[in-house]
Amino acid sequence: MGDKPVLIETTGAGGYQVAIAAQGPTFYADEPAELGGLASGPTPYELISGALGACTAMTMQMYARRKAWPVSKIQIAVAHSRDAATGRDRFDRQIYIEGKLDADQLARLMEMAERCPVGKTLAGGADLSSQRVETLHGHAHERPRDATHEPAMVRACDEFERTG
Repeated sequence: MGDKPVLIETTGAGGYQVAIAAQGPTFYADEPAELGGLASGPTPYELISGALGACTAMTMQMYARRKAWPVSKIQIAVAHSRDAATGRDRFDRQIYIEGKLDADQLARLMEMAERCPVGKTLAGGADLSSQRVETLHGHAHERPRDATHEPAMVRACDEFERTG
């Protein structure tokens, strides 16, 4: 079972708005009004920050569930910045964990945060390719299917278990 692509299409509304057909409802990405957008959705860097925070929370939650630890809530705030001198991007996570956990459990969960698959992708970089096509292989009514994220979280939890 291969992944189906996420489909992105310009809408013609505002200067930047695009529609993104992903799992669940289609949503918009956009730029702030002061930059010529309609502010109708997150910016692309907010989407990356959201992906990092979502993956971190999901991976930590998966690990806590496996251990049957009493975690009732995980909240993540992700800030993106770029070093003006080097041009290198930085993502800073603030992590709130609610539950009756001891210091060792909290430390393990924080270590697990560093193993989330999206964080590892960002830290390691990725290969990108682009090619012009005459037609897309996929349509907005076909929901994408990401078959890589959940198994990657499972592998991260399994590897963490073996190392400590």
